[in-house]
Amino acid sequence: MTYLWKPPKEVIEEANVTKYMEEKKFENYRQLVKFSHDNIRKFWSDIVDYLEIEFFENYKEVLDISDGIEWAKWFVGGKVNVEYNALEKHKTDKLAFIWFGEKGEIREYSYSQLKDHVSRLANYFKENGVKKGDVIACYMPMLPETVVTLFASLKIGAVFAPIFSGFSPNAVAQRLQDASPKFLVTCDGYYRRGNLIELKKNAEKAIELSEKAIKCLIVRRIGENTELSPGQVFFDEAMKSNKLVECEETEAEDPALLLYTSGTTGKPKGAVITHIGSIIQPTKEIFFNMDLKEDGKLLWITDIGWMMGPWQIIGSQVLHSTHIIFEGAIDYPDQDRIWKIIENTKVTAFGFAATVARILKRYGSRIAKNHDISSIRTFGNTGEPIDPDTWLWIMKDIGEERRPFINLSGGTEIFGCFLLPSPVVELKPSTLWGPGLGMDVDVFDDEGKPIRGSIGYLVCKKPAPSMTKGFWKDKERYLETYWSRFKNVWYHGDLALIDEDGFWYLLGRADDTIKVAGKRIGPAEIEGVLNKHYAVSESACIGIPNEIKGEEIACFVVLKRNFIGNEKLESELKELVSKEIGKAFEPSKIYFVSDLPKTRSGKIMRRIIRAAVVNREFGELSVLENPDSVEEIKKITNKI
Repeated sequence: MTYLWKPPKEVIEEANVTKYMEEKKFENYRQLVKFSHDNIRKFWSDIVDYLEIEFFENYKEVLDISDGIEWAKWFVGGKVNVEYNALEKHKTDKLAFIWFGEKGEIREYSYSQLKDHVSRLANYFKENGVKKGDVIACYMPMLPETVVTLFASLKIGAVFAPIFSGFSPNAVAQRLQDASPKFLVTCDGYYRRGNLIELKKNAEKAIELSEKAIKCLIVRRIGENTELSPGQVFFDEAMKSNKLVECEETEAEDPALLLYTSGTTGKPKGAVITHIGSIIQPTKEIFFNMDLKEDGKLLWITDIGWMMGPWQIIGSQVLHSTHIIFEGAIDYPDQDRIWKIIENTKVTAFGFAATVARILKRYGSRIAKNHDISSIRTFGNTGEPIDPDTWLWIMKDIGEERRPFINLSGGTEIFGCFLLPSPVVELKPSTLWGPGLGMDVDVFDDEGKPIRGSIGYLVCKKPAPSMTKGFWKDKERYLETYWSRFKNVWYHGDLALIDEDGFWYLLGRADDTIKVAGKRIGPAEIEGVLNKHYAVSESACIGIPNEIKGEEIACFVVLKRNFIGNEKLESELKELVSKEIGKAFEPSKIYFVSDLPKTRSGKIMRRIIRAAVVNREFGELSVLENPDSVEEIKKITNKI
C-alpha cells in the first residue's frame, strides 16, 4: 500500500492558505485551485490586494491578451516597483536577512540598514549614468552586497542580471555580450570548501572576451590588498554616497530581472521578468505554499545565479520576513554546517535540491537530530525530481511526519512554479500534488490532448504574470521554444504523469526521455527504484544509442560508504528495476562511480553524462561543482 501523508490538524489550522480560504469562503484547497484557473483575472487581482502589493498608480486592466496569449500584459497602466514593496513600504527595524561566511563570519542586516545601503548604491549608479531600463550584472556568490545590488538596481528601474559565481570567463562573457550591462558588480574572491576562488580575475577576463565597455564595482571579500584596474571602483567607496534616491515608478510590465537559463543546445536564453511578475509570483508561493509567516525565516540552498536566489530574497522580503544566505557549501567545514545554521537562526522554511537532501541523508539522521531543528515548519524541494526513498527520509526521519514537504517545480522562464502542494493537502512520496494557484497546467500527449495515467508533456493553458516577456533581444526563439508545439499553449519541456488518484509527478526533462523499443520512460522513475536499494546513495540514468531498440538504458550509481560495486550488486540492481518497472526497462549497463556531475545547487546534469558517454560536445562545464566526475565517467565508459 502506498504511503499517504495527511497534514496534522494544527498544520491545517495555522496555515496561511487556510485563513485565506476561510475569508474567501472556499471549502477546500482543490476548490480554490480550480477557481484560480477558471477566473485568472479575478484571482490575480485578489492576490495583489491580499498580499498588500502597493502601486504608485493603480492599474486600469488586469490582463490584456489583444496581442496574443504569448504576449499577455498584466496590470496594465499600473505603476509599481519591486524594491518599494520589498523594502520601503516596511517601516520597522526588524531583521531582513542573515549572512554566514565560510570562515565563521555572521552579518545581520535590518530592514532600515538594508534600505540605507540600497539607497546609497542606487544613487551611485544614477550619478554614474545608469538609467531606467539599463542592465546591471552581478557576478557574485551569496554575499550581503549581492542583496544590496539587487535592490539598488530595481529601485532606479534598472534591470538586474545575476550570473552564477561558478561560471568560467567564457560563460560570463556570453551573458555580458547579450545583456550589454552598464555595470558589472563582482568581488575580489570568495571561499568554497576551504579554497579561495579569485573571482575578480575571471570577471576581468570575461569583460575582455565580451569586447564590451563595462564599468566594474569590486566588493572586497578576501582582503585589503586588492589592486584596481582602469574602470574599476571599490564597492565600499561607492557606498559613501549620502544622497537619498526616490524609487522609480516603473510600469508593471517594465523588466526587472534578466535571468539566463541554459538549455541543452545553443546560447543561454535571457528570460525577462517584469516588476509585477517578480513581486507577485514568489510572494504568492512563499506565503501560500511554503507557509512563511511574517515572523518566519526562509533558507533555500541556492545561488543568486539561479532563479531560486532572487525568488527567496524578493518573496520573503515582500512578506516582511527574514531570509538566510551563506557562502560556501552545506557540509564544509563540518558535515552538520547547515543543521547548525538552522538551529542558530530558527529557520521555519527550509528548501533544497533533491541531491542536497541525498547528501544530508548520506551523513545520517543522527547529525540532524544532534541539533534543535524544531523551528522548521515546512520543507521544500526543487531543481529535479526527488526519489521516494529520499522524500520519505525527509518526511519521516527529519520531519517526523508533522511537517509538509512542498515539492515544487517550475522554471527560470516563469520565475516560479507550475506544480506544488500546499501545507493542507495529502501527499504521496515524490508527488508535487498538482497545479499551483493561478497556474492552469495540464499534461498533454503527442497530439495535444489531455492524458491521465500515462507519461505526457507538462503544459500551461493560460498566461501568468511572471512568464517571461520573450527572450532578451530574441523574440523568435522564445516563440519557438514555448509556443510552437501546441497552439496557444505553453510547452515547458518536462515529462509529467497524473496517477489514478490525481497526484502529479515530474519525471525529468523531455529531452532526457529514454525510449526503448518505442516505450518511453523518464530517468527519474528508474532512479527512484535504484535509490531504494540499501547500497545505493544516488543514481542517474540516460539513454544511449542501440541499433535494434533505438536506445538502451545506462545507469550511473554512487554507492553508500563501505559498499563496493561488483557483478553481484549490478545483477541485483538490474533485477530490481525489472521487477518494479518491467523487463523492457531493465538497464543494459550499470556503472559504479564515485560521484555524479552536479551544479552547486545539487542538480544532476544528465545531459553532460550523456555527452561523456556518446562522445558529444559538453556545452558549459563551469556550471559543475565537481568537473572531475565527468573524467571518471569518460574513463569508465572507455571514451578516453
